Amino acid sequence: MSTRDDLDRALEPVLALLRDVDPSDPAAVATLNERLPPGGETLTALAAVVREGVDAGWLAERENAGIRFGRVRKAASDDEHSIDCVHMDQPGPGHTHPNGEIDLCFAVSGQPTFDGNPPGWTVYPPGSWHVPTVAGGVMDILYFLPGGAIRFEPRPE
Repeated sequence: MSTRDDLDRALEPVLALLRDVDPSDPAAVATLNERLPPGGETLTALAAVVREGVDAGWLAERENAGIRFGRVRKAASDDEHSIDCVHMDQPGPGHTHPNGEIDLCFAVSGQPTFDGNPPGWTVYPPGSWHVPTVAGGVMDILYFLPGGAIRFEPRPE
């Protein structure tokens, strides 16, 4: 059975990479896919720890309207990422990413997409807004928020 310590160890290479990824860079997804590809050893191991944590209830431990979620880690500074874990199969609440957002999506069942993208990396630039939407199945998602910045709000006019 996986533990929070196992999750912390599995996240180390991801966090090391994210220090060098700028969510405003149009090549960010390509960089992430090249350096830590979905289906590669590192992300496969991380996906297994996340899945075990969600199943055991110590990860994504809260629930609202059928979506499970929880904070993995707060950003200690503007140079770090907060990390949230979400288990979902439907749209979530609309929000703005003041500093951008980097998502790592793992398929749990079906043929899920996240905002129309296959499992793997998705990047939103600073100032972007969206309604995170999983369709076609179920996903476990790790949300990496630079500086921990997020605003849950309607689409800005």
